[in-house]
Amino acid sequence: MDLDLRFVRFFTVVARHENFGRAAAELWLAQPTLSRYIRRREQDLGVQLFERSSRGTQLTEAGVSFRPLAETLLDDAARVVAQVRQVATPRRLTVGYVGGLIITPAVAHLKRTNPGIDVRTLHLHWSDAHAALLDHRADVVVARTPFPTDGLRTTVLYEEPRVLLVPIGHRLANRSSVTLQDFAEEPLVGYDRADYDAFWRITPRPDGSPAPDGPVADVQHDKLESVASGTALALAPSGPGNGAPRPDLIAIPVEGIAWSTIVVASGLEHRKPLVAAFEKSAKAKLVPSGCPPK
Repeated sequence: MDLDLRFVRFFTVVARHENFGRAAAELWLAQPTLSRYIRRREQDLGVQLFERSSRGTQLTEAGVSFRPLAETLLDDAARVVAQVRQVATPRRLTVGYVGGLIITPAVAHLKRTNPGIDVRTLHLHWSDAHAALLDHRADVVVARTPFPTDGLRTTVLYEEPRVLLVPIGHRLANRSSVTLQDFAEEPLVGYDRADYDAFWRITPRPDGSPAPDGPVADVQHDKLESVASGTALALAPSGPGNGAPRPDLIAIPVEGIAWSTIVVASGLEHRKPLVAAFEKSAKAKLVPSGCPPK
């Protein structure tokens, strides 16, 4: 069989998560769809790459051998695509952005100051900013830290405070603001990636103690449902479109904790001239009033 890059990419994501459910969430697929697709490709290859059990998913010996080759293949393919695109479409820019961030003013400013360019936008899952730049699906990304920045150039745009999402009727629902001490004993919705989980659950706490365990919800709707049902609370950015995204939730400003940082990120290699132009547009148009620019 011919080895298509879609399968190679799906394989590497499952291998990284060692879990079909989390891999499917990152790839924006249904878990059964991803599982069936991988199994069919294993049958086509005549090799089992994953060992599936009730305890999770692990690479077989063949899978362990294939993983570094697959990662190298994706890197090589991305470099080829980037070089060809740079020669063929030097006036095209793909701008990635994560949920809750509005990039329209910067894109409009970039088009106005650079007539004739082709600007495309790409919505990304919060965990995909780094990969989207390295595999050249996006030329530049507007995202929230923390995320891996190896191989990237990042420019801080601004910072925004965080809010605590609680269900209506919660003991804190009528507060105008809270501190960490007010909800220190309550579980917060967590995330699969360690750096993101540490920031959005504030774990470990300032005294070194771990935060109470909460459900993992790498998809926004699952996070909100966990809060609305009373399973856990959640920290969220306070920017436009983030506050209280459902009528059964309340967003309360949190004092005394680090703010969320919004950055413009791009790859160090094959950097297009339009990336620098977009950075200027982002600095000029994306910093909300009341948020400290950098």
